[in-house]
Amino acid sequence: MDKLKFPKVVIVILIFCGIYQVPLAFGQQDPQFTQYMYNGLFYNPGFAGKEGDYRFTALHRTQWMNYQGSGGQAPVTQLITASGLLEDYKIGYGLTFINDNIGATNNQEINLSLAYHRNLRRGVLSIGASGGVFSSTLKYDELIFVNPDPNLPADGSETQINFNLGLGAIYDRGNYYVGLSSRHLNEPGFDFGVDEPGFDNQLRNHSYLLFGYRIKTFAMWEFEPSFLLKTVSFNNFSYDLSVIATHNQKISGGLAYRGEESVSLLLGYSILRDNSLRIGYAFDLVVGGLEAKSPTSHEFMLTYNLVPIKREFERVIQRTPRYRF
Repeated sequence: MDKLKFPKVVIVILIFCGIYQVPLAFGQQDPQFTQYMYNGLFYNPGFAGKEGDYRFTALHRTQWMNYQGSGGQAPVTQLITASGLLEDYKIGYGLTFINDNIGATNNQEINLSLAYHRNLRRGVLSIGASGGVFSSTLKYDELIFVNPDPNLPADGSETQINFNLGLGAIYDRGNYYVGLSSRHLNEPGFDFGVDEPGFDNQLRNHSYLLFGYRIKTFAMWEFEPSFLLKTVSFNNFSYDLSVIATHNQKISGGLAYRGEESVSLLLGYSILRDNSLRIGYAFDLVVGGLEAKSPTSHEFMLTYNLVPIKREFERVIQRTPRYRF
């Protein structure tokens, strides 16, 4: 391989590897969240307006804390979501913003979601679509080259923006729910000026299967086991498994396992009287691939649910000498 092509391959490898050490073509490119069960809108646009109130979520994740490796720092991700419902039309809407720093790259995503909710038998079927933009920035001064190429910039950065599309559906029966979704359907590419066939750094299609079961027991305790299956172009598969226990809709705690990667502790507490404001925390202990990672990850989440105000007018009986109504 000549000196011109070799550094370009290094750039593409760094970008494709993302947050997993997996094969080049099928690496997980989406950020991962331990508290996935509270952030359904990120995975599936069918969640937009599903609960009927206004929902706002802010999440910060520091993955593999204090990791120092070639090409930059440990992955850091922020997620913000907002959603509501047009009740008369059964149409939900949502907005998602993601900021994902991975080594020498910074990815930002803004998506608008619309969903239609329809009663089906004893449950609700929600079908949604999302569209927006995906921005990817490559920081040349944070790249480490094995064989430097004078034709490539030594500092500065380059940003490219492409459209991004997704689809999803979820069926909620009350005691259980199942959802299927797919992100990056159009698989946008980012070549960063590397004019070489096969090195377009394509954002691969990511698909998700989500299943959860709600169990109500004595003394106001609820348990919710859930399962998230993730695949990239149906070639690379991974999964998350969790169980959350909640008391009186106020205090929650649980355990989670990410296949061949980590075990996690999840905690949550609602600090307002109506339980509308919730603080969540997740601690990940890495158990797989420690030779290329730091042992801990941390995730902080804040959720606020605003119930729409409904005005109800009471009919008052008016009495007159001639009429009563």
